[in-house]
Amino acid sequence: MSLERRKGYDGTGPGAITPDGCAVELWERLPVGDEPDVIARAAPAGARILELGCGVGRVTHPLTERGFQVTAVDESPEMLARVRGTRTVRSPIEQLDLGERFDVVLLGSFLVHAGDLAVRRGLLDTCRRHVADGGCVLIQREGADYHDNVPRERRIGRDGMSRVVSDTPVEPGVHAVLIEFEFPDARWTHTFRSRPLDTAQFEQALADAGLAVDAYLTEDRTWVRALATG
Repeated sequence: MSLERRKGYDGTGPGAITPDGCAVELWERLPVGDEPDVIARAAPAGARILELGCGVGRVTHPLTERGFQVTAVDESPEMLARVRGTRTVRSPIEQLDLGERFDVVLLGSFLVHAGDLAVRRGLLDTCRRHVADGGCVLIQREGADYHDNVPRERRIGRDGMSRVVSDTPVEPGVHAVLIEFEFPDARWTHTFRSRPLDTAQFEQALADAGLAVDAYLTEDRTWVRALATG
């Protein structure tokens, strides 16, 4: 099923492309990083986790293997078809209202940097709406140098390469980012909009949604635990 592409987002390459320009077959190839470790350290054992923007389950599967009860949310049916062994919900994140609350709400993949302010507010409102009393929201944010030193590249596994080809301001506070992914047998591109946030801007965005930083969980301050206020 084809969904309308989000404005400013695009992708090319083999297989299905999601509304935000992600290639499903590419994401199946990308290895998971330290995200499951960071989340596991911050979440109570066996916690009920609402994972917003789960994709193909790169983080979902390691979390379920560690005993967490994950509800995995994505707007792409092609992404959700790759998620196994847990409950899935198809929905745009900013429209989600399950009528439930969770020990942990997870907003990874730098989604908090959505270029559209209304979308960002919707994402954070969804986090606040679904976090239980005494629970927490775990958010992944961009590193301080994410939009610097472009072009740049890094290896993916043994035979892949990703390149940040360009990072161009397109409107006040918003950048258009183009990334290429190359493997011996396939090539993909991903174009998306990102709104850089310094610490003060990030914390104000949380405050506007009724959330506050409890702790920065990693040395580079890219993972944050937030709590509901009021």
